[in-house]
Amino acid sequence: MGSNLRHRSSYRVLYAIVAIYIQFLRDLGFSLYSSCSTNLKSNRWVLIGVCCLLVERDTLRYSMATEVTQVLLNAQAVDGAVRKHAEESLKQFQEQNLPTFLLSLAGELANNEKPVDSRKLAGLILKNALDAKEQHRKFELVQRWLSLDVAVKNQIKTCLLQTLSSPVPDARSTASQVIAKVAGIELPQRQWPELIGSLLSSIHQLPGHVKQATLETLGYLCEEVSPDVVDQDHVNKILTAVVQGMNATEGNNDVRLAATRALYNALGFAQANFSNDMERDYIMRVVCEATLSPEVKIRQAAFECLVSISSSYYEKLSPYIQDIFTITAKAVREDEEPVALQAIEFWSSICDEEIDILEEYGGDFTGDSDIPCFYFIKQALPALVPMLLETLLKQEEDQDQDDGAWNLAMAGGTCLGLVARTVGDDVVPLIMPFIEENITKPDWRQREGATYAFGSILEGPSPDKLTPIVNVALNFMLTALTQDPNSHVKDTTAWTLGRIFEFLHGSTIETPIITQANCQQIITVLLQSMKDAPNVAEKACGALYFLAQGFEDVGPSSPLTPYFQEIVHSLLTVTHREDAGESRLRTAAYETLNEVVRCSTDETAPIVVQLVPVIMTELLHTLEAQKLSSDEREKQNELQGLLCGCLQVIIQKLGSSEPNKHAFMQYVDGIMNLFLRVFACRSATVHEEAMLAIGALAYATGPDFAKYMPEFYKYLEMGLQNFEEYQVCAVTVGVVGDICRALEDKILPYCDGIMTQLLKDLSSNQLHRSVKPPIFSCFGDIALAIGENFEKYLIYAMPMLQGAAELSAHTSGADEEMTEYTNLLRNGILEAYSGIFQGFKNSPKTQSLIPYAPHILQFLDTIYMEKDMDDLVMKTAIGVLGDLADTLGSNAGSLIQQSLSSKEFLNECLSSDDHLIKESAEWAKLAISRAISV
Repeated sequence: MGSNLRHRSSYRVLYAIVAIYIQFLRDLGFSLYSSCSTNLKSNRWVLIGVCCLLVERDTLRYSMATEVTQVLLNAQAVDGAVRKHAEESLKQFQEQNLPTFLLSLAGELANNEKPVDSRKLAGLILKNALDAKEQHRKFELVQRWLSLDVAVKNQIKTCLLQTLSSPVPDARSTASQVIAKVAGIELPQRQWPELIGSLLSSIHQLPGHVKQATLETLGYLCEEVSPDVVDQDHVNKILTAVVQGMNATEGNNDVRLAATRALYNALGFAQANFSNDMERDYIMRVVCEATLSPEVKIRQAAFECLVSISSSYYEKLSPYIQDIFTITAKAVREDEEPVALQAIEFWSSICDEEIDILEEYGGDFTGDSDIPCFYFIKQALPALVPMLLETLLKQEEDQDQDDGAWNLAMAGGTCLGLVARTVGDDVVPLIMPFIEENITKPDWRQREGATYAFGSILEGPSPDKLTPIVNVALNFMLTALTQDPNSHVKDTTAWTLGRIFEFLHGSTIETPIITQANCQQIITVLLQSMKDAPNVAEKACGALYFLAQGFEDVGPSSPLTPYFQEIVHSLLTVTHREDAGESRLRTAAYETLNEVVRCSTDETAPIVVQLVPVIMTELLHTLEAQKLSSDEREKQNELQGLLCGCLQVIIQKLGSSEPNKHAFMQYVDGIMNLFLRVFACRSATVHEEAMLAIGALAYATGPDFAKYMPEFYKYLEMGLQNFEEYQVCAVTVGVVGDICRALEDKILPYCDGIMTQLLKDLSSNQLHRSVKPPIFSCFGDIALAIGENFEKYLIYAMPMLQGAAELSAHTSGADEEMTEYTNLLRNGILEAYSGIFQGFKNSPKTQSLIPYAPHILQFLDTIYMEKDMDDLVMKTAIGVLGDLADTLGSNAGSLIQQSLSSKEFLNECLSSDDHLIKESAEWAKLAISRAISV
């Protein structure tokens, strides 16, 4: 009896301990333990065992949580072993108990007694636990956060908001970013509705550092969330707080800077406010005042706001444009470079807007135009061009050697080029005096500036306006390219020659600039310049690239033919230069070689055939290199990519005509063997280039490519599985199409594996969405190749196509990028349907397609009525209507007659200005007529 009482008493004590423990866990927000207390009563030994395990496990977790500071500091240690161990500990902590892990990080960030470095890293890890670049990963993180216990999330958010008042700037800034990430997840779900109100409450009574952090948070929040998530009342309050923080009366520069940067992100929310004259005037006044702040960062941020306003609210700028010109001109001439660059960027942005408007409306404006062109650039031209020309003389000594260089002279020249595209011929008389005055000056800056000005205006003005000037200037420039003592001048001269050949040379130009009289001199100078410093040689390669391109449609005989062998030899010599790795020189030389080959005529085909073993030998050498460092390996991979790209162009060139193909076929086995060895290197870049080259090889060899499939198939499958490097996956999908066209029904033995992998790709949320339209097109390629044998895949492929069709049918409210993607998706779906119908034509198995016909017609009806098809989708869609009628015959006739819009759609396509759409529609009309009349 006493023994039993003691057992019961012990049990009660143990149970009490467990109950307290469970309550403790509940207090921390772990609802997953809430059912423990009742269930554990059933078996005291289970209770004791579970209790011991829980205590042991959570003692370890508590230990980890309390030691998180040291672990975070160790994760930043110089010692690699210490750092690796800390990173593994953090990963383990996160995997074992995510809620405690995130709470520990938030607590670390909020604790003012902790070291700055551990707090910053805690915030960074917390931010990375909420967001990722890859869409599938981002989706996973969002779902993971949303599934956390509400109490845990609330504690984390409380810590984050508390951190905004920290005296440590880095902690405040990190917390601002994390709050915005949480808001980006929760606000669209109608969660955390009190956030904006709590941030804005009594903002103007807050201490300066808290006010600064709050404004920074509002800025990040506007960057993270879509404008339609925030109601207009909150938008008004955000803008009021931000604009007041920018005001000149704000004495704290940190606050003013945070407010100015916040406005930049908040401008996308301000459509209603910019439509109100008084509110817009106030915002513009405050922004313009901020451009005059004594603090350089505030001035820069204010000009960044003006740049954003110029693109978002171009149509509202008219009342302010004169004042803005005065402000920007002063900044360009007198202010520090970061500010001056933004001032120039404002005018570049205005050019972009007006170029888009002029291209869209063709200069024919009516009162019905959505956004009329205000011709701000044309009006500002007499003052704007001199201002930009001044900047061209502010070059830096080493700008040509630095690939990432961006300075006032470069920004000015870029803007001048946009001005020329905007106003055309009107810019020429304003530029020529500057060129004539400076082109022969002893100071290299003046000669280079004059050359840069000339090169900048070659796109935009008419050939009639420019050709006489170029004819006079060409000889002078060829001399300067070889004889000017300054490398900067030669660099810009070679670039300008490239621009001349790009825009004023070719079959569409009435008055040729390159004649029999000057062609030899031009080539001689360019080949000589390819021996110059890497930056000059790279530009000379670029000029030769456009020179060759201009002769693409010249006919059976090219003016480059007499120099072809010398050009090829010179370019190959450049690729072997010891300094070819500088200034992208080696890449430029191979790209130019490719273009020279691509634009060559049959006259030079024997030389191109001789080039094959040369490039094969180069590729073989890269495969034989042993024991390379990681840096050397990267360079070798890049070279392999260039060589595979070169072979691809050669294969396409020689494979396009039978006589040349015959001469080339002796090398095919060797080339394929090299490509297979390249695949074994498993470099993503090389993989992609080699895959593209194999697509060309399949096209050139046709059915004979079948002998390579047993060895190549594993790499094809590998490419289709490469989700992470999605460009490789996309290229591989394209190559499957090439191989289908080459092999036709010989592809059949590999179709099960290919179709399985393509269906897996479509089902994956890890694969980039851009790969999915080509996969649908690939269904069509496979069906076309194997015909009625595609029947067994219909039950898998058709539901996929129908699901995607439903998703892509409606695009109302979609932005421009989404509409463009939707049209790509529609086109891929329609190409699949087209290939399937054509593949089944005249087969007894066409009956298996009849159940899918109503859905396909419904899809065509829907996208027609959406009225947002591009021309390519329209052509493919009307083709599918014809294919459906052609393949299903009388089975389709009645369905087409019942269709809501087939007749209307057909008539619209028949009257199209696009001859390809009209041609497809005429064929579809015949097919439909036959189907209906049967």
